[in-house]
Amino acid sequence: MLSVRDAADTIFNLVKPLDNQQDTEVIDLFAANGRVLATPVTSLLDFPHWDNSAMDGYAVRYEDVKNSSTEQPVSLEIVAEIPAGYQPPFPLQAGQAARIFTGAVIPNGADTVVMQEKTRREDHQVWILTTPQPGEFVRRKASYYQAGTQLLPTGIRLTAAEIAILAAFQSSPVRVYRRPRVAIFSTGDELVTVNQPLQPGQIVDSNQYALAALVQQSGAEPILLGIVKDHPEALAQTIQQAITNADIVISSGGVSVGDYDYIDKILTSLGATIPIHSVEMRPGKPLTVATFPSPQSPIYFGLPGNPAAVLVTFWRFVQPAIKKLAGLAEDWKAEFVNVRSHDELRSDGRRETYIWGRLVLIDGVYEFHKAGGSHSSGNLINLAQTNALAVLAVGQTLISPGEEVQVLQLM
Repeated sequence: MLSVRDAADTIFNLVKPLDNQQDTEVIDLFAANGRVLATPVTSLLDFPHWDNSAMDGYAVRYEDVKNSSTEQPVSLEIVAEIPAGYQPPFPLQAGQAARIFTGAVIPNGADTVVMQEKTRREDHQVWILTTPQPGEFVRRKASYYQAGTQLLPTGIRLTAAEIAILAAFQSSPVRVYRRPRVAIFSTGDELVTVNQPLQPGQIVDSNQYALAALVQQSGAEPILLGIVKDHPEALAQTIQQAITNADIVISSGGVSVGDYDYIDKILTSLGATIPIHSVEMRPGKPLTVATFPSPQSPIYFGLPGNPAAVLVTFWRFVQPAIKKLAGLAEDWKAEFVNVRSHDELRSDGRRETYIWGRLVLIDGVYEFHKAGGSHSSGNLINLAQTNALAVLAVGQTLISPGEEVQVLQLM
């Protein structure tokens, strides 16, 4: 049985990111939210594209107003009005000013903007009532970005800010990694779909729905293969289909040591190497991770069958693996923080223990609040609204209220 750290290192070393030549596609910016940039972006445009005003006011020559004040204001002739999107028709001369609006191009000859609240206008004259700083309220061309330098690096997830930047530089369409394909199936004779009437002893397959949602949240495309009965032939056929069409395969159930747990035997018969059979964690001890001889074959995750164990093992191991596979350069690793525990947290200390709950902001400090009710791996109900997992290390049996606890943030 591997430690959680060793299991994570083994898994993440197995994951090879998608190829930035073969595994990419070009899409419109409106479809780019959440996608991973596959090539670095540069632009031939400076930003700002030209000197422009950061304020409504008057464009002036600093030399004309450097001694102006409320007691001795300087009077300038207003010779132009420059709204945003308008090209100034002529340069500014000594003793002249131009009425200017936020975002408008600074006319040649001007080098400073005086905000309108510091002026007094009379017909075609403006009185400057302050001494501005040289270059005040002028956004200089290329002061934010210089043409030809890198604008965005490869391997970042595109969100609203990055998409706005790409739009501002007319970088549409954009090349991104394709979404990883993740095949999902559940195993067990006891499982039924959400539409089937329950008979005694049967269980609704909730795992497939949870895993499909988690896969989508991770930026991948779920391939749903349904429920597979505990029959070796049917399982072998489904696994062969899955490894042919997916980048990652996830099954739930069938990886423990019971008489009907066939997954490991079938994987071995198909030529798989199984570096992980179980992990020193609770919940989630029965975890199978396998690879196949072909370089293009997917990584196989055989997750436990209990709902809480499925979610915990996905959050801890599978989600980072999907994100790394998807091409993320840095932000794929699990994020841990130390916070104050609101509740008493207990473990028997024999395995690394994960307790689900919520991070709550109390008086400016984050606290971990344990979910109420039983923390059995079969209790699906109190997983609702979980956004964090408290982690108790091997040998750690108690964290008292108010003490610090390490928490895995769920993204």
